[in-house]
Amino acid sequence: MTDAYVMLNCELGAEEKIIEALKEIEQVTDVFETIGTHDMMVKLQGENFEKIREIVSWNIQKLDKVRSTATLIKKDN
Repeated sequence: MTDAYVMLNCELGAEEKIIEALKEIEQVTDVFETIGTHDMMVKLQGENFEKIREIVSWNIQKLDKVRSTATLIKKDN
């Protein structure tokens, strides 16, 4: 399994609705609001890098009111 963290920025006031939508995505293992550069952080688990990329591109970035994402993929040792 591949772990990834997606930092997400959204339109003001849309956080609750986006969190609900994110929790519906099977590969999302955790989601929480943050204070700072990004509005929230999402933890994903996927079979591989390609699956993570697919989830971010087709499921997360396309959510209504999502402005931007930045993805960090955990490096396997």
